[in-house]
Amino acid sequence: MNTELSINLPKLNIQEVSIILVGDTPLIVHAWAKKAKEEMLAKQMKKAKSAKEAKDPFRDYCESLYWVDGMPANPTVKDIDKARFGIPAVGLKNAAVTACTSTGNITKVAARQAFHVVAATGPFVLIEGSKPRMREDMVRVGMGTADIRYRAEFHPWWCNVNVAFNANVLSAEQIVNLFNTAGFGVGIFEWRPERDGENGRFHVATGAEQASLTKRRAA
Repeated sequence: MNTELSINLPKLNIQEVSIILVGDTPLIVHAWAKKAKEEMLAKQMKKAKSAKEAKDPFRDYCESLYWVDGMPANPTVKDIDKARFGIPAVGLKNAAVTACTSTGNITKVAARQAFHVVAATGPFVLIEGSKPRMREDMVRVGMGTADIRYRAEFHPWWCNVNVAFNANVLSAEQIVNLFNTAGFGVGIFEWRPERDGENGRFHVATGAEQASLTKRRAA
């Protein structure tokens, strides 16, 4: 005998808030380069190590960027001038989740389940405010080995972030506070505060600043 069960699911209270994040320090972007991924895969497949290719600074710079509409096979300066670049939405979420350690009123597990960054351009949130420039940095890799890295930097920069959240768990005010706290103490991308740096810091725009940036975006 089959017995029909009546199941009542509690309704989720999903709301959305739009915030503008304004960069306080330069944003140093460093996406995984195709060559680096190929070398990692070859090592995992235990393939014979090939001779190291000559460094191509401009190519490294181009591959450090997150191209919203895809990177051309052989990008040029003109391609960069007309392209759109972004920040992975999950990276912004992770920064806000990490900020829970500073707020003390919500756990990272609860926050991770309570909101999502909704990107209008696939997995990326658009970087606005300036075009990238190439920077050259000396870095340490492995046991004291030095290397030169060519990466993209944005400054000034800002981005518009849409956040969908469960209002049964977090309020809009708590969401905004998480992102503002993340901007000060966590940051995003290379040499951010979370990694003992000062780059990639930001704050949530308020009042006249938000109105001004929204107007510029619509122009």
